[in-house]
Amino acid sequence: MSPANAKLNAFPVFMRIDGEAVAIVGNREEALAKARLLAQSSAALRIIADDADPDLLAFIAASGAVHVGAAYEAAHLQDVALVFAATGDKALDRRVAEDARRLGIPVNAVDQPDVCDFFTPALVNRAPVAIAIGTEGAGPVLAQMLRVRIDRMLPPSLGRLAALAASFRAAAEKLPKGNRRRRFWSDFFAGAPAKAIEAGDHAQAHGAALELLSADAPAGGHIALVGAGPGAEDLLTLRAHRLLMEADAIVYDALVPEAIVAMGRRDAERLPVGKRKGCHSKSQEEINALLIELGQAGKRVVRLKSGDPLVFGRACEEMAALREAGIAYEVVPGVTAAFAAAADFELPLTLRGVSSSMVFTTGHDLKGNSLPDWAKLAISGATVAVYMGRSVAAEVAGRLIEAGLSPDTAVAVVENASLGTRRRFHGTLADLPSLEERADLTGPVMTIIGDAVAGGNFERSEPLAAHKHEGAASAVAEGVHP
Repeated sequence: MSPANAKLNAFPVFMRIDGEAVAIVGNREEALAKARLLAQSSAALRIIADDADPDLLAFIAASGAVHVGAAYEAAHLQDVALVFAATGDKALDRRVAEDARRLGIPVNAVDQPDVCDFFTPALVNRAPVAIAIGTEGAGPVLAQMLRVRIDRMLPPSLGRLAALAASFRAAAEKLPKGNRRRRFWSDFFAGAPAKAIEAGDHAQAHGAALELLSADAPAGGHIALVGAGPGAEDLLTLRAHRLLMEADAIVYDALVPEAIVAMGRRDAERLPVGKRKGCHSKSQEEINALLIELGQAGKRVVRLKSGDPLVFGRACEEMAALREAGIAYEVVPGVTAAFAAAADFELPLTLRGVSSSMVFTTGHDLKGNSLPDWAKLAISGATVAVYMGRSVAAEVAGRLIEAGLSPDTAVAVVENASLGTRRRFHGTLADLPSLEERADLTGPVMTIIGDAVAGGNFERSEPLAAHKHEGAASAVAEGVHP
């Protein structure tokens, strides 16, 4: 199951426990660990421990928690909001859990996921901001590792910034809904107020927030032409991810995986525009008009293009249309499919003494009566990356061989580059025509041709020639010439 379709068995929520009693049953380190975690909240701790360790007793004394110094009884759970069974005795923990459940109180039993009504997260505390990391009990150590990473990313001042934001919430509610209000909060958390809070100047932060409230509504929208990369979510750039999180609308091509589109804001408008062979839901003119319409409406738009927007992405036409309409835009590069395919094969695109240049092209460039200028580069040793070339593979091979490129030149082919579903094939230019016969290749295909390709790792790839030979054997078996 892909990350976008994965289902949570435990849904994360934040419970109000301000002033509520929370019971922890146990005498040893398990109970102390839960007590330290709960001490970060404003709950009233009730620790039921008839033989508490010295460390637990010291915590009780320092924190002001209520200590019930008696053997556990169900009556100790009266009027509590949550229960933690942390005795280290599985049978006793199960008894505590059964009592809590009978009283209608959610319960967590340490190291017994099957007994738990809820799981204790690893917590990053920037009160009032809290980030809870859970693994449904499957990997507490993993949750702690993630907590450390996230904790390093977040400034200590984040809680103070959130508290200031809470004081401006009522005023911000008076702003027009939608883009205007969203812009205020975006500028609040990423602009002058945030910088002033980080510098420790609360008064300046308050003044900067007031200025944002009184500022005129922002002018026209903004379009970001963003490279979505070859498909793997973790190859998306940090800037692309940030823009997706800020976008009011996401306009995306058919080759962009849903998992990447889903990385945008949940309330962003999502507009598929096709642009795939045999699946053009919108013409380029219609896409241009849509981007202009969204920009004139003052929206922040991410135009997601597979790979890099400037490599066979028709970004030039969209930029020209936006310039003519006076709509602000920017271009965010992405990892183009040729680089991802090369990485999948661990092959060099340039190689000292073998190939010092490369060509990006499409198979359709070789259709027609004359060879394109880059064909001379291929013959002189350049590495050639052919996009969208499966259906014209035989013509590509034939024209290059006719022009003088050796039939023995190394070839690497990748379907679904960078993804877990990728398939890799290797062979020579003479084997390339067999690619057209492969009806099993339904994803985007990248072909890399050149002497440098021979330096790749072909251990986990299939030979192109094998399919050609299989087809020939089948034809002979049926009494047909291949």
